[in-house]
Amino acid sequence: METITTIGLDLAKSVFQVHAISEEGAIVVRRALRRSQVLGFFRDLAPCLVGMEACASAHYWAREIAALGHSVRIMPPAYVKAYVKRNKTDAADAAAICEAVTRPTVRFVPVKTVEQQAAGMVIKTRDLLMRQRNQTINALRAHLAEHGIVASAGRAGIARLVTQIREENSLPATSRLALSELAEQIEVLTMRIERLDREIITAVRQDSDAKRLTSIPGVGPLIAATVRAVVPDITLFRTGRNFAAWIGLTPQAHSSGGKERLGSISKRGNQLLRVLLIVGATSIVKLAKRGLKLPRWIEAMMQRRPIKVVAVALANKIARTIWALLTKGGTYQAPLVMIKA
Repeated sequence: METITTIGLDLAKSVFQVHAISEEGAIVVRRALRRSQVLGFFRDLAPCLVGMEACASAHYWAREIAALGHSVRIMPPAYVKAYVKRNKTDAADAAAICEAVTRPTVRFVPVKTVEQQAAGMVIKTRDLLMRQRNQTINALRAHLAEHGIVASAGRAGIARLVTQIREENSLPATSRLALSELAEQIEVLTMRIERLDREIITAVRQDSDAKRLTSIPGVGPLIAATVRAVVPDITLFRTGRNFAAWIGLTPQAHSSGGKERLGSISKRGNQLLRVLLIVGATSIVKLAKRGLKLPRWIEAMMQRRPIKVVAVALANKIARTIWALLTKGGTYQAPLVMIKA
């Protein structure tokens, strides 16, 4: 059998597809493997280049296969799609992965460690609980509105609604039973979110890089922890603009015939990190109305553009500042030229 130099591995839950080629490009192996056979297959091979798509369990398999002496590269699925020939099958996907992994222009995803994945799980679990709490709050408000009971937005309003549920005798007994379940669910979710918040704050305090990021206005422990969890190696981005573009905070380009047309932000990359940065930037813009000092470029932009556009631009600036701090060290230094909004 010819020596295998490159392998495309199409990951799945139980049945994996392998496409292996020689140095000359000849197909050496093209077969399906069950989950229990994967490591045994790679253990019997000489060290070679292994490519796979970034998907569920990709980082786990990358670590396990790399431990056997192979060079493993993970690619975004969008970069592999262009190499799929005709119909999409597992075998076609594996062949496309094998082709894409050898291309010099393809960008690769850094393999995360177990610790980095664990930190990311805390962030994602908190985000899930936040969404569940918001859904429950919306359901509670909607049901109470059917009985003519409403309250102001925010946590104070929810607290008043919960109190009314437990003290309002005019509500039907069946309604009170159902609404009490929702109220208890909100309290349980809030308790769990606060527990995860404490874990995140503790982790940030123990991480010198994350702690330095919190010196940036608009960046709190949650954003700092998210950056550290989803960006294993910041040096992969040559510039701060590349980092902001990866997050999805730069305009989409629709250029042709020498005419440059820029649209809305691309919204690519990590959605959670992008949302957090925009929320942090929005809080800075809102505080300007209370006398917070802002750089002149933000003040000038607020005079001619909507607040949301200003917040996105500031989020882009914050992303570039994060890149600068992680690559060059130091802490955030406020601009010398400041004005009072």
